[in-house]
Amino acid sequence: MTAQQLKNSILQMAVQGKLVPQDPNDEPASVLLERIRAEKERLIKEKKIKREKNPSVIFKGADNTPYEKIGDEVRSLADEVPFDIPDSWEWVRLGNISSYAETKQKVNATSADPSIWGLDLEDIEKGGRLLEHKTVGERKAVGDKTVFAKGDILYSKLRPYLLKILVAPDDGICTPEIVPFRVYGGIDPNYIVNYLKSPYVDNLINSITYGVKMPRVGTETMTSLLVPVPPLEEQRRIVEKIDEVASAVSAYDVAYQKTETLNSAFPEALKKSILQEAVQGKLVPQDPSDEPAEALLERIRAEKQRLIKEGKIKKDKYESVIFRRDNSHYEKRGSEEVCIDDEIPFEIPENWAWCRFETATLYVTDYVANGSFASLRENVKTYKEENYALMVKTQDFSNDFTRGLTYTDQKGFDYLQKSRLYGGELMLSNIGASIGKAFIVPAMNIRMTLAPNAIVVKCLDAIMTEYLRYFILSYYGQKMLSDFTAGTAMPKFSKTQLRSALIPVPPYSEQRRIIEKIKQLDVLVCTL
Repeated sequence: MTAQQLKNSILQMAVQGKLVPQDPNDEPASVLLERIRAEKERLIKEKKIKREKNPSVIFKGADNTPYEKIGDEVRSLADEVPFDIPDSWEWVRLGNISSYAETKQKVNATSADPSIWGLDLEDIEKGGRLLEHKTVGERKAVGDKTVFAKGDILYSKLRPYLLKILVAPDDGICTPEIVPFRVYGGIDPNYIVNYLKSPYVDNLINSITYGVKMPRVGTETMTSLLVPVPPLEEQRRIVEKIDEVASAVSAYDVAYQKTETLNSAFPEALKKSILQEAVQGKLVPQDPSDEPAEALLERIRAEKQRLIKEGKIKKDKYESVIFRRDNSHYEKRGSEEVCIDDEIPFEIPENWAWCRFETATLYVTDYVANGSFASLRENVKTYKEENYALMVKTQDFSNDFTRGLTYTDQKGFDYLQKSRLYGGELMLSNIGASIGKAFIVPAMNIRMTLAPNAIVVKCLDAIMTEYLRYFILSYYGQKMLSDFTAGTAMPKFSKTQLRSALIPVPPYSEQRRIIEKIKQLDVLVCTL
């Protein structure tokens, strides 16, 4: 149960007479309503208010169910009354106990006293908490405003679902979207405010508002609203109890939000932990019959040599080879050998291998690999409507490639030869808030090329691609990318940095087992 649900439950209990006990010594609400009728008659005689054309009187019939008399007409309210109330309470229309429908005093803000309170809707938080108390002068208010007095109930008729309802702590003027009104007979205005915020009223009012973009509640809707009226003393006890539990509800809200944050973060944290176990060789058992990782790296080198001969990729002048000697890790580039023990982040199984990211892949490229920024601007035009080729962005994966797509024409596609996509490539976001997100490009049977702000990686096959994606998403992979971007104003890492990253490579067969296990566990994590 959320804090709001708890608050709603408390309010609903309050207006049904279930929050505080009834006291048989309390003056019944029927006596209060008689005094209100007498008070209104006096105000009519003094010409302070107008007589209602068809006043409503609600009473219990011989069958103990509520009836309403309007003029000479009497009708049953059994189907309209939403819930039972204690015997000492009474049902009444809001218009019969308040000034809601009465004409409000208006004033132009420019002629109002600049030192008085000037209330706007944005000054009231959702739920009714007052955020700001500015004078007319401070606000530089203009236009027609409605006058209200201290103790009036202030009700926002615009977007009533926001529950911007409170008792005015001072005199002032307000936007016409706020209706000030008072209640008669000494009825506690805070009780009425709590009733107007109760789930029953909230649901009822919002079901009959008018206007789509700017929904409002009409005057007739409000004046005809059925209100359960407790005895005065019980009203005060109800308000005191609601105020008393408010701090406990707030504390509950803090605890609930913390729990929700932990619950929402837990699955993601668990996924990263699983991936970290995977890239350290701790997720699935090793099989001594597996072909070692070095054999896989040799096949990748052979495939790269083939692509070099075909002119599809360029030869690396200083290819990295990492090996172990005397229980230490060394890296050879050209004729130079360097001990890299200080770079090794954790131990891996014996049949695994450490290598640079570029060694485990066929190529790593991006949009700017095609030419200078000036030449890219000259040769590549982008379009929001469908064109010759799709320019794939990392945002497209979140949108399932259904909206916000970007295209280029044939000239642009021909120019972007070094970053064409065919499906099955690993794609990484390398800039901004989405940095480190990793996706596998789907095969969509359309022309595709890479958009800016992403890096694409081509691997030996689908198994290697998926393993590297999981590696990127592991704790170690994400920290590695974070280290690349440390100290930069705009988080960004380059393809050069990614190529140089140190990664653990399992045997090919173990990669298969790792991927299968992760998918199995992912199903379980998603059920948490």
